[in-house]
Amino acid sequence: MAGKSFDTPILLVIFNRPDLTRQVIDRLREIKPTKLYVGADAPRPHKAGEEERCRQARAIATTIDWPCQVKTLFQSKNLGCQYGPFEAIDWFFKYETEGIILEDDVVADVSFFEFCRQLLERYRHDTRIASISGNNFQFGRRRTKDSYYFSRYSHTCGWASWRRSWQLYDLKIKKWPELRAGGWLNDVLHSQVAVRYWRLIFDGIYHQKITTAWDYQWTFMCWSNSMLSILPNVNLIKNIGFGVEGATHTHRQNKFSRIPVERMAFPLQHPSFVIEDLEADSRTQRNNYPLWKEVGVRVLNHLKFPRN
Repeated sequence: MAGKSFDTPILLVIFNRPDLTRQVIDRLREIKPTKLYVGADAPRPHKAGEEERCRQARAIATTIDWPCQVKTLFQSKNLGCQYGPFEAIDWFFKYETEGIILEDDVVADVSFFEFCRQLLERYRHDTRIASISGNNFQFGRRRTKDSYYFSRYSHTCGWASWRRSWQLYDLKIKKWPELRAGGWLNDVLHSQVAVRYWRLIFDGIYHQKITTAWDYQWTFMCWSNSMLSILPNVNLIKNIGFGVEGATHTHRQNKFSRIPVERMAFPLQHPSFVIEDLEADSRTQRNNYPLWKEVGVRVLNHLKFPRN
């Protein structure tokens, strides 16, 4: 793809890490997107040096040396980890009907962009599909020779979607009490451990005990609308933010930060059926969302509503 321009719109969500932002821009330079949106949260007044780091990150993200239309949404007040990304994505989809979304700590293999471009087109009008991810957390396990599989999980480190999906998103998950009362999670998930985990997560979001996340609400949107996401059968994304200064959630290296990045082979081999890969999803639930994870400390000890 080197030397050619890339016409699928890209949103880059940044904050206070200029060194990481530079690495993401260096990768984008290899594909030369013709449309780049940059959403930046504002510095926190009490954080020494953050204003300058935010200024540097904004300058790096918008100093583009290839033909490109750049639009910016620079916040004047700090919105935080929930509203900052939400406002940026919402702004992006006001202008575009589909596109790719990256954060400042995500470096994607070059093939990720073509993977997204082709599948955004292929599933543009298929309302069974919510999004396309670049992550693969199967650690080399795969059931088919297809290029990707369908999952209930929608990893959002580096991903792509459509306006039609985003329009269904609700940051406050207002439908949760009704769905909770009806035992809806038992119909979506396939283990009581998973049901307990996600009930705690959605309780925490609804009662505003978890206020630093926007992506759990995206999962809620997908499940409450019976939508699946596309995950590649090789990992296309490297998160370079693990263990670096300024990290909000990824303070230490772990097994997910060490998954090697591979190149997607083309032409893509498409699955014959749009069916959730239950085996892969069961593995993802066990590895990525164990019940003892942060929710055990941050939610179980503080929530004042029924846990049954």
